[in-house]
Amino acid sequence: MSSTTTYLVRPATLRDAKQIAELHNATVRDAFKTTLVTDTPLPVMPLDKRQAYWREAIEYSEPQVHVAVDEDRIVGFVGFDRSRDKGTPQTMGEIWALYVAASHWEKGVGLALWDAAREGLQDEGCTHVSVWVPITNDRAMRFFELAGLKREMASAKTVAVAGVKIEEIRLKRPL
Repeated sequence: MSSTTTYLVRPATLRDAKQIAELHNATVRDAFKTTLVTDTPLPVMPLDKRQAYWREAIEYSEPQVHVAVDEDRIVGFVGFDRSRDKGTPQTMGEIWALYVAASHWEKGVGLALWDAAREGLQDEGCTHVSVWVPITNDRAMRFFELAGLKREMASAKTVAVAGVKIEEIRLKRPL
């Protein structure tokens, strides 16, 4: 994975929470349009709840949140921290979220965010990283596989996201 375009990636501030929430909801709609059955509702959380979640994450660094900026606009974000999975060692990091505006897909934003998260996790002493990806989200699956993460077939599970059941699988790799 390489990119000829560079984006400013920086830690998120509390003032970014609303833009992150808006981008998160818009990206969920864009990403899931082709991956869910047409009569299935999209897993979109009300904006005020999404904003409160990201505001709290930014304030308490759980997860750590970084944003990618193009000019003055946030075009992507990543949340990362130690793994939330039970029984994992303290050296296992996790990408909690990585979203890029559809207008910036395949332009290097995801790679810039991945690099920032990888470096942040290494700084925290993590030696491995995992991510949970919806099985039907081919774009996200392809991105993380190109980044070297491998599917753990036995990890597949069903989770409820904003009232919608989503099949997910965990991918992992060493840092």
